[in-house]
Parts: sequence; structure tokens; C-alpha cells
Amino acid sequence: MENKKELRNWLDAYGLDHPLVIAGPCSAETEAQVLKIAHELKDTDATVLRAGIWKPRTRPGNFEGVGALGLKWLQKAKEETGMQITTEVANANHVDLALKHDVDILWIGARTTVSPFIVQEIAEALKGTDKPVLIKNPVNPDLALWLGAVERFYTQDIKNLGVIHRGFSTYEKTRYRNNPEWQIAIDLQAKFPDLPLILDPSHIAGRRDIIFDLCQTGLDLNYDGIMVETHYDPDNAWSDAAQQITPSTLVQMMVDLKIRKEEGNDAAYNNKLNTLRTQIDVVDHQLIENLGKRMKISDQIGALKADNNVAILQTKRWNEILGKMILEGEQNNLSEEFILRVFKAVHQESINHQKKVAKMEEA
Repeated sequence: MENKKELRNWLDAYGLDHPLVIAGPCSAETEAQVLKIAHELKDTDATVLRAGIWKPRTRPGNFEGVGALGLKWLQKAKEETGMQITTEVANANHVDLALKHDVDILWIGARTTVSPFIVQEIAEALKGTDKPVLIKNPVNPDLALWLGAVERFYTQDIKNLGVIHRGFSTYEKTRYRNNPEWQIAIDLQAKFPDLPLILDPSHIAGRRDIIFDLCQTGLDLNYDGIMVETHYDPDNAWSDAAQQITPSTLVQMMVDLKIRKEEGNDAAYNNKLNTLRTQIDVVDHQLIENLGKRMKISDQIGALKADNNVAILQTKRWNEILGKMILEGEQNNLSEEFILRVFKAVHQESINHQKKVAKMEEA
């Protein structure tokens, strides 16, 4: 699969002067609920109505969707409002039913993307379709797996493709339900700059109060659109109540969001930007040099420990370092989350160096 301008054709065909907005409830609950939300979204920036029909939950016993019946409600909403409709499909049977009910866009969920077997089954069921297919990132932070899923659809002669960034599961406690791992999406953009990239802030956030900030970050990173869970009564939604917003909140959010220019035209701006970027390049170079120096010291520590038959991992020392770095990070306006991620990576690299030295000493 190669990057081509044609990958954007389906998105450009909308002729929008703003990012694509996909909005609607996490789950279709009743016909009245779907129609009410659709009509409240009809005259907003939302082009596509979304709703989950089949809702595989992390654990059984929770509401798992109304099933195929909900497709009729979406179809009716489309007839009454003129909005396009989209839903998640997780197997070939879902595909067949969605196509029979004239669903305009299909999306592949994060739990499905992790399985090449299921992705292949769905891709073959959709072979040659001209309907856009959007692939959510897998639950685990694996760019190759994400792109592999996209390629499986592409090889089935499906050219109207896009991806949805909904964040990644983590055992670590963060402010997000699913950690965004922005760099993975940035790396995807670098490989396929014309593959439409949609942000799903609802599943990243897990709570409605930070959805706006996530959307602004997405737009600042040149995302092509957003998929926002929207409900007229979010607190009483049957699933994922905490992360849904009202249609009126969505309207205001679209007013407040700032769409940045990709490039500045002013000469003074560009000169200043180039100066600042050069400063960053210098600092980045220093960072790499200092990290290299740190690992050379780790090599010496590894040799010393090996000579004295001392264990590589020193938990007390590690906790002392982490505590000090978190405090110093706060003094330099660096979040605890960032410091933890950076120094855990540095610590792991240091352990790797010490292990390598220990093996050499043993040999």
C-alpha cells in the first residue's frame, strides 16, 4: 500500500469547510432516542450520525447493544434528517446486515483490529465496496498492527479508507481512559499523510470535561475530523455515560475550536519559527548526547556490580531517583505522567546496558 492523494477522495467529496464531524450516541437505545439525537444534530456541523448497534463489552452482563433492530432506527434517522449513518461491524454477518440497511460508513473497532483473522474476514466480506471503511487503532500500542489492518482492506480493492485514533489501553493510571500515545498517530501520518485520520476523543477521555482539549490537540496535529459520542441525556445513557456530551455542547465546541493554518505566510513568523526550531534541534542533540553519557556510566555500574556479584535491579535506588525527578519535573513545569514515562524508559535502557555488560563479564 502506497500513499496516494486518492485516499482522500471520499472525504474531499463532502466539500466541507471544517473538519468532518461524526456524532451520536455510544449506543442506539430506542428508536425515539436515535431519532431525537439525529434531529438535534441535523443542523450542526455533524455530517454523519454514529451509533453502536452491537456493543461487545469488556465483561458480560452489561448492555451489549440492541442488535440488528437498531439498524432500522438509523435508516429512519437518515431518511428524516438527510444525515449519513455509520456503525461498527465486527464480523461478516454484521457487514451483511449493515449493507442491507444502507449504512454509509462502516468502522472497525479497536478490539477487532487486534485480530488479523477477523479483520481479514470482514475485509473479504466488503471486497470492492465503495463505502468508506474506518479502522480504529488496536487496543495495544502497535502501529504495525494498525497499518496491517488497513492494508488488509486495501488488498481487497477497498480504496475509501480512513483511520480512527481512539487511544490505547494501559495498566498505568493516567488522566485518560485510553492513553492517546500521540506519537503513534503522528508516525502513521508520516507514512500515509493522505490517509484520513479521525480523532475519537470520547474513548480517549472516558470523561466529558477534557473532550474539548483533546479535539483541539487533534486539530493542531492536522487531524481530518472527530468522532464524538453525543446524547441528549448523557448521564442516563445506557453505556459510557461519563464520556458523552449533549448536541448543544457539541455545537458550542465547534464554535470554540481553532483550526490552525498548516503553514504561515508571514516572513517574520517563518523566520522566528525557524529560529525556534533550530533551538529545539540543538537541545535535542544535547539530550541524545547526555543520554549516551548516562548509559556509559550505566555500563561502568554494570561492570562493578558483576565484579562484586550484586543484583542489577536496586529498587530502593530506583524509587529515590524517581521521587527526585518527579519533584524536579514539577519545578520545570513537566507533568508527573511525562516524567514517569521518560524515566521508566531511561531506567529500562540502563538495565539493558547493565545486563549486556554482566554477560560480557561472565564470558
